[in-house]
Amino acid sequence: MIYLKSPSEIQKIRAASRIIGELLDTLESMMKPGVSTWELDAYAESFIRDRGGKPAFKGYQVPGLKPFPGTLCTSVNSGIVHGIPSKQVVLAEGDIIGIDVGVIKDGYYGDAARTYGVGSISSEASDLMEATLTALEIGIRTAVAGARVGDISSAIGSYISSRGYFAADDLTGHGVGRELHEEPQIPNTGRAGYGPRLKAGMTLAIEPMVNIGTNRVIEKGWEFFVADGTLSAHFEHSILVTEAEAEILTKA
Repeated sequence: MIYLKSPSEIQKIRAASRIIGELLDTLESMMKPGVSTWELDAYAESFIRDRGGKPAFKGYQVPGLKPFPGTLCTSVNSGIVHGIPSKQVVLAEGDIIGIDVGVIKDGYYGDAARTYGVGSISSEASDLMEATLTALEIGIRTAVAGARVGDISSAIGSYISSRGYFAADDLTGHGVGRELHEEPQIPNTGRAGYGPRLKAGMTLAIEPMVNIGTNRVIEKGWEFFVADGTLSAHFEHSILVTEAEAEILTKA
């Protein structure tokens, strides 16, 4: 079911989402060689709880897998999404890392992701990150009342393809708010004019996941990787659909 949110619900989603925006800004200064993804995760959990929120991913369950153990999804280099924080995964100069994080506050959810460079990164990595962020911005501009989900998918996918990159197979955005994952699914490729129509009051998480070498993915438990081992980047915002331009909720 696709939910339209009331003004009071939107305020609660804003509050959860604001914590995420502040956290993602703060994490920027921690992306240094020698830092483990476990350290990033421990910091993030404290940050969220200190602001009255709860980590939305920690303990999250899907059939066939153990509950997700982290506050953050930490996906390094060829990792696309759902990377598990670990003391053994230590950032190195030139890495890129996608951080995906969800927060629950007063029963409502926000969700966002950002990819960071560690130290000096290659032009290949920088160009990928820039293209993925631009794809997100294009998708958000398309998400207005009266448009269809396929319009978002087509806009994102067309731009990714025009840059010579690939949208990761079968990994999509989604509705968010009362639950972490709600309808509709929002693929990163698709046909304009198709899919559910957007209405003011919908809250969506739009999240292009973009690979350099192939659209194909390898799934290892929770974690998804690019099948050919090339780089992947991930940017995401939770947004509110309005009659005019969408409101980005997951900003500091």
